[in-house]
Amino acid sequence: MEEMLIDNPTLDLILDYLPNNADLADMASFFSVFGDVTRLKILSALAVDELCVSDIASIANINQTTVSHQLKLLRDSGMVSTRRNGKIIFYRIINPYVNNVMLMGVDYLIEIIKR
Repeated sequence: MEEMLIDNPTLDLILDYLPNNADLADMASFFSVFGDVTRLKILSALAVDELCVSDIASIANINQTTVSHQLKLLRDSGMVSTRRNGKIIFYRIINPYVNNVMLMGVDYLIEIIKR
């Protein structure tokens, strides 16, 4: 093993800050949701208001089957929930962190463009 150049206080700080593997896997799963254009379109629409599948499909120009599949993934990830009104199911973002992450992504891209 090679000799480390880092000092012990800094090493201790890093080791205290470094998440464990289970937490890192959960974080990777969370961020993977944002790695799909279709899901980002859906989340962007839901950031404004709750919507049903047909409205999301129309707004995002995506077929309803694809929207339903992506919404299932978003539900399973705990990012969206449903509300039934008769036969129609409405979807909404349930955690404000989801919108915050998306807004931070936009801010990041704007900052990159400025350079």
